[in-house]
Amino acid sequence: MAVKVVERRPLTLAERTYLPQILAGLRVTWENMVRPPVTLQYPDERPAIPQNYRGVPTLVRDPEGREKCVSCQLCEFVCPPKAIRITPGEIPADAPTAHVEKAPKEFEINMLRCIYCGLCQEVCPEEAIWLQTQYSMTGLSREAMVNDKARLYELGGTLPDAHRKWDVKKTEAERQAGGAH
Repeated sequence: MAVKVVERRPLTLAERTYLPQILAGLRVTWENMVRPPVTLQYPDERPAIPQNYRGVPTLVRDPEGREKCVSCQLCEFVCPPKAIRITPGEIPADAPTAHVEKAPKEFEINMLRCIYCGLCQEVCPEEAIWLQTQYSMTGLSREAMVNDKARLYELGGTLPDAHRKWDVKKTEAERQAGGAH
Protein backbone atom coordinates (compact mmCIF):
# COMPACT_ATOMS: atom_id res chain seq x y z
CA MET A 1 0.00 0.00 0.00
CA ALA A 2 1.41 3.35 -1.06
CA VAL A 3 1.27 6.22 1.35
CA LYS A 4 0.93 9.69 -0.10
CA VAL A 5 2.66 12.42 1.83
CA VAL A 6 1.21 15.91 1.46
CA GLU A 7 3.69 18.65 2.11
CA ARG A 8 2.43 21.64 4.00
CA ARG A 9 3.82 24.96 2.83
CA PRO A 10 5.05 27.34 5.51
CA LEU A 11 2.83 30.29 6.50
CA THR A 12 3.80 33.75 5.33
CA LEU A 13 4.36 36.60 7.76
CA ALA A 14 0.88 38.09 7.01
CA GLU A 15 -0.78 34.70 7.58
CA ARG A 16 1.06 34.18 10.85
CA THR A 17 -0.07 37.57 12.19
CA TYR A 18 -3.69 37.16 10.96
CA LEU A 19 -3.36 40.59 9.35
CA PRO A 20 -5.57 39.85 6.29
CA GLN A 21 -8.38 38.52 8.50
CA ILE A 22 -8.15 41.50 10.84
CA LEU A 23 -8.30 43.97 7.94
CA ALA A 24 -11.27 42.15 6.39
CA GLY A 25 -13.10 42.33 9.71
CA LEU A 26 -12.34 46.04 10.07
CA ARG A 27 -13.64 46.64 6.53
CA VAL A 28 -16.97 44.97 7.40
CA THR A 29 -17.17 46.96 10.64
CA TRP A 30 -16.49 50.24 8.79
CA GLU A 31 -19.15 49.47 6.14
CA ASN A 32 -21.72 48.86 8.85
CA MET A 33 -20.78 52.02 10.72
CA VAL A 34 -21.39 54.29 7.71
CA ARG A 35 -24.58 52.51 6.58
CA PRO A 36 -27.87 54.02 7.82
CA PRO A 37 -29.37 52.10 10.77
CA VAL A 38 -32.02 49.48 9.98
CA THR A 39 -33.20 48.92 13.53
CA LEU A 40 -36.80 49.86 14.30
CA GLN A 41 -37.62 51.25 17.72
CA TYR A 42 -40.46 48.79 18.38
CA PRO A 43 -43.26 49.36 19.44
CA ASP A 44 -43.05 53.06 18.51
CA GLU A 45 -41.99 52.19 14.96
CA ARG A 46 -43.72 49.37 13.08
CA PRO A 47 -42.47 47.59 9.97
CA ALA A 48 -44.33 48.01 6.69
CA ILE A 49 -46.55 44.96 6.15
CA PRO A 50 -46.49 43.64 2.56
CA GLN A 51 -49.84 43.30 0.76
CA ASN A 52 -49.57 39.50 0.50
CA TYR A 53 -48.65 38.95 4.17
CA ARG A 54 -50.36 35.93 5.70
CA GLY A 55 -50.93 36.74 9.34
CA VAL A 56 -52.91 35.41 12.26
CA PRO A 57 -55.97 33.31 11.34
CA THR A 58 -59.15 34.62 12.99
CA LEU A 59 -62.91 34.14 12.78
CA VAL A 60 -65.05 36.95 11.40
CA ARG A 61 -68.73 37.82 11.70
CA ASP A 62 -71.09 39.16 9.04
CA PRO A 63 -72.29 42.81 9.16
CA GLU A 64 -75.24 41.82 11.41
CA GLY A 65 -72.86 40.23 13.94
CA ARG A 66 -73.79 36.62 13.14
CA GLU A 67 -71.33 33.76 13.01
CA LYS A 68 -70.28 32.86 9.48
CA CYS A 69 -68.73 29.51 10.45
CA VAL A 70 -70.98 26.49 9.86
CA SER A 71 -68.63 23.87 11.35
CA CYS A 72 -67.92 22.18 8.04
CA GLN A 73 -64.47 21.36 9.46
CA LEU A 74 -62.69 21.77 6.11
CA CYS A 75 -60.13 24.07 7.74
CA GLU A 76 -59.46 21.44 10.40
CA PHE A 77 -58.92 18.73 7.79
CA VAL A 78 -56.68 20.82 5.52
CA CYS A 79 -54.45 22.25 8.29
CA PRO A 80 -50.98 20.66 7.82
CA PRO A 81 -49.83 20.90 11.48
CA LYS A 82 -53.33 20.14 12.85
CA ALA A 83 -53.48 23.46 14.70
CA ILE A 84 -57.28 23.83 14.33
CA ARG A 85 -59.80 21.93 16.47
CA ILE A 86 -63.54 22.30 15.96
CA THR A 87 -66.41 20.80 17.94
CA PRO A 88 -69.63 21.19 15.92
CA GLY A 89 -72.74 22.33 17.71
CA GLU A 90 -76.45 22.57 16.97
CA ILE A 91 -78.40 25.77 16.47
CA PRO A 92 -81.64 25.95 18.51
CA ALA A 93 -84.81 25.76 16.40
CA ASP A 94 -86.11 29.07 17.82
CA ALA A 95 -82.92 31.00 16.96
CA PRO A 96 -83.08 33.62 14.18
CA THR A 97 -80.32 31.72 12.34
CA ALA A 98 -82.06 28.34 12.62
CA HIS A 99 -82.03 27.96 8.82
CA VAL A 100 -78.22 27.59 8.96
CA GLU A 101 -76.96 24.01 9.17
CA LYS A 102 -74.88 24.25 12.33
CA ALA A 103 -72.42 26.44 14.22
CA PRO A 104 -69.25 25.61 16.12
CA LYS A 105 -69.67 24.81 19.79
CA GLU A 106 -65.90 25.10 20.24
CA PHE A 107 -63.30 26.46 17.83
CA GLU A 108 -59.62 26.61 18.77
CA ILE A 109 -56.47 27.51 16.87
CA ASN A 110 -53.18 26.63 18.54
CA MET A 111 -50.86 29.44 17.48
CA LEU A 112 -47.81 27.48 18.63
CA ARG A 113 -48.57 24.92 15.91
CA CYS A 114 -49.86 27.29 13.21
CA ILE A 115 -47.46 27.72 10.29
CA TYR A 116 -49.33 30.70 8.77
CA CYS A 117 -49.82 28.87 5.45
CA GLY A 118 -53.26 30.38 4.74
CA LEU A 119 -54.86 27.09 3.66
CA CYS A 120 -57.64 27.51 6.22
CA GLN A 121 -58.74 30.80 4.64
CA GLU A 122 -58.51 29.40 1.12
CA VAL A 123 -60.63 26.33 1.86
CA CYS A 124 -63.35 28.04 3.93
CA PRO A 125 -66.55 28.09 1.83
CA GLU A 126 -68.22 30.68 4.08
CA GLU A 127 -65.28 33.11 4.28
CA ALA A 128 -65.44 32.74 8.06
CA ILE A 129 -61.67 32.45 8.58
CA TRP A 130 -59.64 35.49 7.69
CA LEU A 131 -55.91 36.10 8.00
CA GLN A 132 -55.25 39.40 9.77
CA THR A 133 -52.17 41.56 9.36
CA GLN A 134 -51.28 41.24 13.02
CA TYR A 135 -47.75 39.84 13.28
CA SER A 136 -47.04 40.09 17.00
CA MET A 137 -48.76 37.24 18.84
CA THR A 138 -47.31 36.73 22.28
CA GLY A 139 -48.30 34.87 25.41
CA LEU A 140 -46.84 34.08 28.80
CA SER A 141 -47.89 30.43 28.71
CA ARG A 142 -48.78 27.69 26.25
CA GLU A 143 -52.45 28.02 27.18
CA ALA A 144 -52.38 31.73 26.29
CA MET A 145 -51.29 30.84 22.75
CA VAL A 146 -54.38 28.70 22.10
CA ASN A 147 -57.04 31.05 20.77
CA ASP A 148 -60.58 29.94 21.61
CA LYS A 149 -63.73 30.94 19.76
CA ALA A 150 -64.29 34.15 21.74
CA ARG A 151 -60.69 35.30 21.24
CA LEU A 152 -60.79 34.46 17.52
CA TYR A 153 -63.92 36.59 17.06
CA GLU A 154 -62.33 39.38 19.11
CA LEU A 155 -59.28 39.38 16.84
CA GLY A 156 -61.29 38.99 13.63
CA GLY A 157 -64.13 41.41 14.10
CA THR A 158 -66.65 42.02 11.32
CA LEU A 159 -66.09 41.94 7.57
CA PRO A 160 -68.46 43.08 4.83
CA ASP A 161 -70.44 40.28 3.20
CA ALA A 162 -71.75 40.92 -0.31
CA HIS A 163 -73.49 37.53 -0.50
CA ARG A 164 -75.70 38.00 2.57
CA LYS A 165 -76.37 34.29 2.49
CA TRP A 166 -77.48 34.10 6.12
CA ASP A 167 -80.52 36.25 5.46
CA VAL A 168 -83.71 34.25 5.05
CA LYS A 169 -84.91 34.70 1.49
CA LYS A 170 -88.20 36.56 1.30
CA THR A 171 -91.02 34.98 -0.63
CA GLU A 172 -92.60 36.83 -3.52
CA ALA A 173 -95.73 37.53 -1.42
CA GLU A 174 -93.64 39.12 1.36
CA ARG A 175 -91.83 41.31 -1.18
CA GLN A 176 -95.11 42.50 -2.70
CA ALA A 177 -96.63 43.12 0.74
CA GLY A 178 -93.51 45.07 1.76
CA GLY A 179 -93.67 47.18 -1.42
CA ALA A 180 -97.37 47.99 -0.93
CA HIS A 181 -96.73 49.90 2.31
